[in-house]
Amino acid sequence: MSAQDKVTIKILPTGVPGLDEIMGGGLPEFSFNILAGAPGSGKTTLAHQFVFANATPERPALYFTVLGESAIKMLRYQQQYTFFDPAKLTNSVRFINLSQVVLEKDLGAVFEAITKEVEKANPAVVVVDSFRTMVRNPQGGLSEMDLQSFIQRLALFLASWQATTFLIGEYAEEELRDNPIFTVADGLFWLRQTAERNSIVRKLQIVKLRGRASVPGLHTFRITDAGLQAFSRTFGLTRRRKISPGQRRLAFGIPELDKMLSGGIPEGDSALVAGSSGTGKSVLATQFIAEGIRQGEPGIVAIFEERPDAYAERAVSFGLDLETPQKDGKLAILYLRPLDLSVDETMHSILDAVHKIGAKRLVIDSLAGFEMALSPGFRADFRESLYRMIFALTGIGVTILSTVEVDESFTEFPFSTYSISFLTDDIIRLRYVSIEGQLRKILVVVKMRGGNHAKDIREYEITSKGVVLIGDRLDEFQHLISGIPERLNRSGPQGTPSQGSKAKRAR
Repeated sequence: MSAQDKVTIKILPTGVPGLDEIMGGGLPEFSFNILAGAPGSGKTTLAHQFVFANATPERPALYFTVLGESAIKMLRYQQQYTFFDPAKLTNSVRFINLSQVVLEKDLGAVFEAITKEVEKANPAVVVVDSFRTMVRNPQGGLSEMDLQSFIQRLALFLASWQATTFLIGEYAEEELRDNPIFTVADGLFWLRQTAERNSIVRKLQIVKLRGRASVPGLHTFRITDAGLQAFSRTFGLTRRRKISPGQRRLAFGIPELDKMLSGGIPEGDSALVAGSSGTGKSVLATQFIAEGIRQGEPGIVAIFEERPDAYAERAVSFGLDLETPQKDGKLAILYLRPLDLSVDETMHSILDAVHKIGAKRLVIDSLAGFEMALSPGFRADFRESLYRMIFALTGIGVTILSTVEVDESFTEFPFSTYSISFLTDDIIRLRYVSIEGQLRKILVVVKMRGGNHAKDIREYEITSKGVVLIGDRLDEFQHLISGIPERLNRSGPQGTPSQGSKAKRAR
């Protein structure tokens, strides 16, 4: 067969945001598909979204209902979703009840009823809900051969009429091996919802899809007032990098700190600000975003531990205005707090905001809050999920600054509680130290992949202007990073302190 002889298969939109990407572009036209899963998993809603996205007056959709909920009851609930278009009920979408035929007759009569309606309407889409109920002959005596024959006849007939078909059924996963319907199907979509502690997580898997390079694995989806929305587990990972790394430095607007960073964080890097509670991680992150806005670089703040209004109000105490840039479309503060959140949903929300405002900077405050907002199943692979998100966002040129709280220890100097420091390009470490009866704060740049940086240990304070570095490097002490430093003995020849030490202590 030559390239000219190859059949071109038209791809139809599913009407479900995110699902087309998972399916490699959409659903093959004229395919014979199964929507399987337990009751309440979202099968009927998914089918309705496809129907309303593709039905037209010229090629309508036929929706056959069988022994389940009636069409009137079904429509009462489905019309609550925003995808529902009541205008299409008059000429594009028809509902037909097969309950009486199924109860009183055999599969042959059911097949005749379906063929009669299809020949009359010439539909583009046919849905049978629930097909599993239909093939359970109430009179008994239905053999596997009878079922196989019925499925083959139905699939061939609907394909000859060029209809894209969905059979909906409540199937258990152990039936995948033996049920003949799964062999005939061109596409098999499995929907499930699982309880993880107090959270409910919905997952979708494309078990089978002929002719398409779909994304394998389990994908999160959520049912909202708009219907189903799917989140690919590879969302954002296939996007090309838009800039070359290391071309620019993004400053904090804190002169001494920017000097330590050789001008700022390299564009497209992922930076980590680590420190214990109260060391000023969030203040530093807010200054990073505010400086970006001053430089004409829109930014996003993803927060998990406080409301956007409270975050903006706290910034005012440091002389930073975050209200105006939000109104001007230069700043988005995303509050991501549901306790059954997935990393894929988080990435989707952030990427949507990035494209909407053209964001160059992103703050994640904090990773501890992020982890707590995830459902338990996603917490188990937090590092892997965080890697995917960082890779996707830095891949489109966004510079990320994440904050993480670490438990202070006077014997260790940890960089994070998740062993994720290897995922970041740059690390700024904040910590408390005990000096002359005072609990003071020090800052050190631990790591910077994109170039050289100062190795100094500097003291800082949090004032009405935010984080402010004070004084020169603390070279009068040793063991600073332990939190319990010791003053160096720098006596002159007669045992008196040197002039240099006196001057530094005076400062």
